[in-house]
Amino acid sequence: MRDPRYDILFEPLQIGPVRTKNRFYVVPHATAMGMPALDEMIAFRKARAEGGWGVVCLEETMIHETSDHAPLPDPRMYNDKYIEPLSRVVAAVKEYGALAGIELAHAGASGPAINHREHPLSPTGKFPHYFINPISARTIDRQDITNFRQWYRDAALRARKAGFDIIYVYCAHNLSLLQDFLDTRTNKRTDEYGGVFENRVRLLRETLSDVKDAVGDTCAVAVRFAVEDRRRPSNITALEDGRRVVEALADVPDLWDVNVSDWAWDSGSSRFFEEGQQEPFIDFVKKVTNKPVVGVGRFTSPDAMVSQIKRGVLDLIGAARPSIADPFLPNKIDTGRHDDIRECIGCNACTAEVMTYSRIRCTQNPSAGEEHVNGWHPENVPEAHDPDASILVVGGGPAGLEAAHTLAKRGYQVSIADAGSEWGGRLVRERRMPRLSAWGRVVDYRVSQLQTMPNVNMYLESPLNADDIVGFGADHIIIATGAKWRGEGVGRHHDEPITGHDLSHVLCAEDILNGHVPSGGSVVVYDEDYYYMAAVIADRLAKAGCKVTYVTTASDPSPWTHNTLELVHVINSMNEAGIAIVVGTMITSIDEGSVTASRLLDGAESRIDADTVVLVTGQISDDELYQELVAKREVGLIRSVERIGDCLGAGQIAQATYDGRKAGIRFGELTPTG
Repeated sequence: MRDPRYDILFEPLQIGPVRTKNRFYVVPHATAMGMPALDEMIAFRKARAEGGWGVVCLEETMIHETSDHAPLPDPRMYNDKYIEPLSRVVAAVKEYGALAGIELAHAGASGPAINHREHPLSPTGKFPHYFINPISARTIDRQDITNFRQWYRDAALRARKAGFDIIYVYCAHNLSLLQDFLDTRTNKRTDEYGGVFENRVRLLRETLSDVKDAVGDTCAVAVRFAVEDRRRPSNITALEDGRRVVEALADVPDLWDVNVSDWAWDSGSSRFFEEGQQEPFIDFVKKVTNKPVVGVGRFTSPDAMVSQIKRGVLDLIGAARPSIADPFLPNKIDTGRHDDIRECIGCNACTAEVMTYSRIRCTQNPSAGEEHVNGWHPENVPEAHDPDASILVVGGGPAGLEAAHTLAKRGYQVSIADAGSEWGGRLVRERRMPRLSAWGRVVDYRVSQLQTMPNVNMYLESPLNADDIVGFGADHIIIATGAKWRGEGVGRHHDEPITGHDLSHVLCAEDILNGHVPSGGSVVVYDEDYYYMAAVIADRLAKAGCKVTYVTTASDPSPWTHNTLELVHVINSMNEAGIAIVVGTMITSIDEGSVTASRLLDGAESRIDADTVVLVTGQISDDELYQELVAKREVGLIRSVERIGDCLGAGQIAQATYDGRKAGIRFGELTPTG
């Protein structure tokens, strides 16, 4: 059943003393589960092993109290009490024949160590990278270096005792004390660990040797190394010290796991990065080492994976986000079910949950993070309690499509209707906006699945009113009619409509999405949504030749994109497009030719020229049909009805697909209340 072109992906590979069954490799990646959510962690990793991945790794696992990343709930291996809990993760992974890896890490100055009230460590002392805690990192002394090497060795021995097959030394993402030693910006030492390159690489060399001496006879020792720091000018580049590190340590580790720093570039979203975007930075690695190499690139195409291997870029296909979106991706390639792959859309809803200390989630795969909490399997669903029961889903957007797909997989008779001429709801228009085309995979996957199912009827161009639905006679009705963008400016700082919102030159996001795009002139885009839409509209208008000023009440443009790792890229793209950015400012009124703006900090007023104003301040659920059906239910004309997705409450697409999955799984078990 497997296409012979992909046989190479299923070849076993030797990594030091261990052997992986294929070339599919779940690299270490954050899940925001950690030790307090051990059962969730186990179920999440187990699903990937079940799906056919040859290696499944645990994320940053801290080796000492000074490396505490709280409030992020990382796993720990800094004393013996963590051996038994993490051995349960290993057992779950090995149940399906995968190797288990663990990324032992010390966060250095980027770990605030607040959980244990320790002082962060640094080669020469500096503030933590990603935190605003009012504490400086202290300079590591010679005894600290001795202790650090012992911490790594001890943690490696514990990891071996827990049963891990691959043990990492971590030097990446600007989140590692070892990387801090390599970086001339953070290492100003004048002893044998500072100054010239050979001194700065010394601690990494010693640590790798220590770990290999401790466990190398039974466990593979990997190094995760960022060959280029793309966040800011650095000596760590693929042409300079990034390459020199690989050359100097070429055959010391058993495996090179290579990427770029920091996370916003390593896990760059599809809005700004294509599949395989790291290749120009990491393609030299296999030329200078005889050891296997794994890397990432949001690989979803088996052809792209094969190309990486045959062209000598990688030996193992690393994945974080693609394995979240579809834990069964390897098995589907193996059995020739390519059309069944849920391709990652690169929206980074997964990273957003981690950044906000919530367990991981996925737009494409609503079961991610729910494997233990809700008992959701990425592929299997419970059988229908009554296969003859019929369900009508009204609305063919992400929520409605997911609900219909889940219910149909369970065996129910499902009909789905949408008033439009295309499936996709909000994504019909959004996927055509700048940088959002990959998000259309949410629709494409579900529609293609539904079209092959004999128990599904699909109706486009089918606007239904309440009487139509009553006449349809379904046993259960799901309303997924979405939401519409507000046009009067009510938002986070406006409880009442903005004065002048009803002028003819004032538009809202709905207008732009419908193609009403001014061809020039000055345009103010006002953002109180705080996610992607206002920036995408600003980009669209700039491309149309408008002089765009982006105004927001937030302190950063599109602030939620800090969590999706896009903020720096949003700002850079705005600057490249010539879009003026005004933050911390509220529009108080709109007049012909201008808006009046008030700075939030001090109330200072200014006027901004505007031939057109676009308000992106929030959405209103389109639930009128649902409310009419509730009234029908109360008089006994229909049996049950519920609303899901944006119709219930406007939000991320990941919430819509989650709502759809929940409605599909729980039908027949719970009585919907709406």
